[in-house]
Amino acid sequence: MRISVVDVGSNTVRLMVADAEGGVPLPVHTAKWRLRLSEQIRPGGPVPEEAVERLVEAVADASRTAERWGAPGPPAFATAVVRAAPNRCEVLRTVHARTGVPLCTLPGEVEAELTFLGARRWMGWRSGPLALLDIGGGSLEVAFGRGRLPGFVASLPLGAARLTHEFLAGGRDPASRDQIRALRRRVRHQLRDVAARIRWEGPRTAVATSRTFQQLGRLCGAPPGRHGPFTERRMRRRDLGDAVGRLAALPAAERARLPGISAPRSAQSLAGAVVGHTAMKLTGLESVTLCPWAIREGVLLRHIEDGPSWWADVVRRSDEAAVRAPVPLRLASASH
Repeated sequence: MRISVVDVGSNTVRLMVADAEGGVPLPVHTAKWRLRLSEQIRPGGPVPEEAVERLVEAVADASRTAERWGAPGPPAFATAVVRAAPNRCEVLRTVHARTGVPLCTLPGEVEAELTFLGARRWMGWRSGPLALLDIGGGSLEVAFGRGRLPGFVASLPLGAARLTHEFLAGGRDPASRDQIRALRRRVRHQLRDVAARIRWEGPRTAVATSRTFQQLGRLCGAPPGRHGPFTERRMRRRDLGDAVGRLAALPAAERARLPGISAPRSAQSLAGAVVGHTAMKLTGLESVTLCPWAIREGVLLRHIEDGPSWWADVVRRSDEAAVRAPVPLRLASASH
């Protein structure tokens, strides 16, 4: 049996097709379409029509690709960059009408829950009480749990792209000390209560997921991706603090010369590093394990373990009205 999932993130649309025999989603094909939505959408602003058109094309292509690989009808979700847009319902209705794929947005807490499940299955039960940090483009997800699913989750507006727009864009490049201090104050203020809960819970193991953490981990000396997913990768808070200084000293365009930092994410790498370092400091985490499984694997695991009906419930609860309503003529009539 093959299953698939489509993930509309702040920078890319990603498709994963996996074999599900034996209860483990083993990838057989992955693909991505780089849309860079976060660069076209200001925090709290609408998704522009041009971006909607590109999103429609990417989701349609992903759906066709999944079908060719024997996994038709993939669950499809969009994260914070679309979830926070005031024209979110219009975007979802348009994608569904034009592609047949019922794209939905997941509440941040559901994102955290699914990401935790992916991390738990990867790390195993021997990891014990588990804390999770995940930095996206629009939000930071935090979770803690002792079982299969977390007992505590939080989603905070501390995404790397969002904070770059708010604190580091349109000013000095490299960023000034005052800009970075203001950014760190925001993160501390937003994280204070959540971090206190994680400290109180006392996790035995802490994991970090997301492309942001993966790239920061490489900058901090973790083995490169070519060594394979089973290579242990850890990142120390002290090293991440040093990385903040290295990133802050360079203009955004030059950060891509550093190990692990890709050109598309170089502008938001500093904000991501500040969020990650501050989160680790406030939660009392000296180091984190970089986990390759995250939300996409969590969606596939729920599909395997709980059956496909659980996704229908997610769609119905989160975006049924948006998905089922007629498509506005303004977008429906746009050229494909």
